[in-house]
Amino acid sequence: MAAARRARAGGGGGAGPRFGRAAEPAPAVPQGLLRLARRSGQLNLAGRGLTHVPEHVWRINLDTPEEAQQNLSFGAADRWWEQTDLTKLILASNKLQSLSEDVQLLPALTMLDVHDNQLTSLPSALGQLENLQKLDVSHNQLRSLPEELLQLPRLRSLLVQHNQLSQLPEGLGQLLSLEELDVSNNQLTAIPSSFALLVNLVRLNLACNQLRELPADLSAMKSLRQLDCTKNYLETVPPKLATMASLEQLYLRKNKLRSLPEFPSCKLLKELHAGENQIEMLNAENLKQLSSLCVLELRDNKIKAVPEEITLLQKLERLDLANNDISRLPYTLGNLPQLKFLALEGNPLRAIRRDLLQKGTQELLKYLRSKIQDDAPGPNEEPPVTAMTLPSQSKVNIHAITTLKLLEYSDKQAAEIPEAVFDAVGSNPVATVNFSKNQLREIPPRLVELKDSVCDVSLGFNKISSISSELCLLQKLTHLDLRNNVLTALPEEMEALKRLHTINLAFNRFKVFPNVLYHLPALETILLSNNQVGSIDPVQLKGLDKLGTLDLQNNDLLQVPPELGNCENLRSLLLEGNPFRTPRAAVLAKGTAAVLEYLRSRIPS
Repeated sequence: MAAARRARAGGGGGAGPRFGRAAEPAPAVPQGLLRLARRSGQLNLAGRGLTHVPEHVWRINLDTPEEAQQNLSFGAADRWWEQTDLTKLILASNKLQSLSEDVQLLPALTMLDVHDNQLTSLPSALGQLENLQKLDVSHNQLRSLPEELLQLPRLRSLLVQHNQLSQLPEGLGQLLSLEELDVSNNQLTAIPSSFALLVNLVRLNLACNQLRELPADLSAMKSLRQLDCTKNYLETVPPKLATMASLEQLYLRKNKLRSLPEFPSCKLLKELHAGENQIEMLNAENLKQLSSLCVLELRDNKIKAVPEEITLLQKLERLDLANNDISRLPYTLGNLPQLKFLALEGNPLRAIRRDLLQKGTQELLKYLRSKIQDDAPGPNEEPPVTAMTLPSQSKVNIHAITTLKLLEYSDKQAAEIPEAVFDAVGSNPVATVNFSKNQLREIPPRLVELKDSVCDVSLGFNKISSISSELCLLQKLTHLDLRNNVLTALPEEMEALKRLHTINLAFNRFKVFPNVLYHLPALETILLSNNQVGSIDPVQLKGLDKLGTLDLQNNDLLQVPPELGNCENLRSLLLEGNPFRTPRAAVLAKGTAAVLEYLRSRIPS
């Protein structure tokens, strides 16, 4: 190598005269950076506003350095004729619309990173970079990948997420060395059958595409440990996938699954995420097979019951069953030895009071254990329930009103709440109101009659388009659930709800972050996912010093203000599914603390 460099430096037919052209403009890349690159073999040109890559970058291994033309004495560190070829080139976060075929002049490259540009295609010359091990072309505008890409025998990591790909090369399975493949956030409708040949693949991300099925051949990926199929249109999972013995993490969130897949051979499966589907039942046999499971996430489904066999998951640390239709839990759940997090909010639980849920997982498990002995009723026991028949043929549970302080009229598909429901309350204080899953178009006016005692109101899954003044008079309100309605705004009069600490506005039609929320000092949890919110005010959010959870997933945020990092009380900040470019998905995946730290680092000094 050194001899080759000396030959090039010796003149003759060399490239030295290229640097002698007086008319050539000043290079966009400082010579100091190029000198460092010749020593280290690495060149980082990220975030320099480049619209094209200067020719002398592609020719860094060929052209005689500028310092060689000058009369300098070289120290050991500056002996350019002994310096190394470029192995890593980072061109991320520029304005590149194309890459030159001259990329082939860098045959020693092991890593090429051009993510976050404006590339619409890739040069076929990439196929000549036979030493390339990592290629990151994510966050561009690619509509296809060149077939030449399949000629890279050493490629281990291929990142093409956040492009406009509608299909992948049929021969992608030729990349036998591939260990990581991310094709998420594209427009893929199918996966090439050749994927079955990727026997060394460890991580595969298919999230946020348009897949309606997975090929059974994926089961041939014997090394696969992480499979992410989030946010597609999957209705089933091929039974053969259950033979993937190395699988440790499986993400199936936001699909159309009606049942949990069976995993008889996935003995190493540690995390199963299947929230936001249409799962109605947990099969006891399925649960028995998941002996290594640490995380089971099933929130936002239609699960009605939890089988006793859940207690066979002895390694379970996190169980998320929020926002289902569960009315009763097996008390033996309290015996799970490793369980540290149990989410149950948004379920019509009969026997567990709201205040107990708020005390946290350990208190809840302690309560469940205490009830194990009391679970079996005596032979002649009848629950003390009386009911009052309404003209609508529905019933009001008087016992729930008098004993649990609960007024419930949910899942009736009613256009309005019958007068008899409120009449049944009488002089009894009601703490909790559940009118969810009806066809209500407005806040029931008689709700104001409960203002002296009610602290928890659920009006989710209705057709409410505006908030009336009656709701603003419920000044003892601490929990308000308005998800899955058609709200576009909140009235400023809601500022009177000084005790409100949890509000759920997910799945509405907000285009603007409701201004009144900035003026509710007790707020601890704001759930605003799946709306169309375009911006937030980090300065006003910082004023909510009790705010611990802020869910803004799946909105229209084009940027995340760095000042949001100053909201250091946030324990859970959820931002996935927005069109902003930074923070990157890799930062988001590290959790809230890492995101906040990243944002603070971006605040202009």
